[in-house]
Amino acid sequence: MEVLPLQSHDKKEGRLSIVSTGPGNLQQMTPRALRAIAESDYVIGNAFYLDLVEPLLSGKEVIRSSMGREVERAKKALELAENHVVSMVSGGDAGVYGMASIVLEVVERSGSPVAVEVIPGVTAALSAASRLGSPLSGDYVTISLSDLLTPWEVIEKRLDLAFRMGVPVAVYNPRSNGRPDNLAKAISIAGRHLAPATPVGVVKDAFRKSEESLVTTLEEFPDRFDFVDMHSIVIIGGEESRLWRMGQDVRGIITPRGYHRKYVY
Repeated sequence: MEVLPLQSHDKKEGRLSIVSTGPGNLQQMTPRALRAIAESDYVIGNAFYLDLVEPLLSGKEVIRSSMGREVERAKKALELAENHVVSMVSGGDAGVYGMASIVLEVVERSGSPVAVEVIPGVTAALSAASRLGSPLSGDYVTISLSDLLTPWEVIEKRLDLAFRMGVPVAVYNPRSNGRPDNLAKAISIAGRHLAPATPVGVVKDAFRKSEESLVTTLEEFPDRFDFVDMHSIVIIGGEESRLWRMGQDVRGIITPRGYHRKYVY
């Protein structure tokens, strides 16, 4: 497979960076992501994610887009990158339910010679996990409950297989006004394979000023569905996951990696 070489960052020829902005706090962005935006003539992206990096946009030509216009956004970014330095921002990690795939598909189908770089970031599952303790310490699965691009029948099959494995599952896009029942369906599937006491954690707006979190169990979680929205990540523990306690206080979730089977501590 031939990969187009990246152009030198010291040159001002056209290039396109797909910039992962992480969970929405500038302190969680990588130095490379910060530099890419600083070097850009144009910054384009969903208005919500652009607002989160507003302090970085001074002096830039900013193009705001809305949800559902990803293809149009990708085409515009590629067009601008023929003669300018362009950053396409994407929340979390651009390669995990983000803009990387559609931008690269547009580049591929157009045959454009524009140099493209995908800059990684902290994806939402890892941001949420860090706020809950260590629920994803070993193998785990990420699944989105959004059926806008994936048929629900496929999502149900994947959920069943994931919960059968007994590993933690990080759920993206868990509950929206247009899809209020998908989370309940997912938890019903989880209940076929996991114990009622399996820990469940929810983090909303991780690392933002409005951050909130919830730790509960699989059995009790349906009573707290109203807490969950599209800015939330739901982490459902696996067979070995347990509540992390300090005395009587529940601090979060721990999924042991297996050190207790090899070492005494």
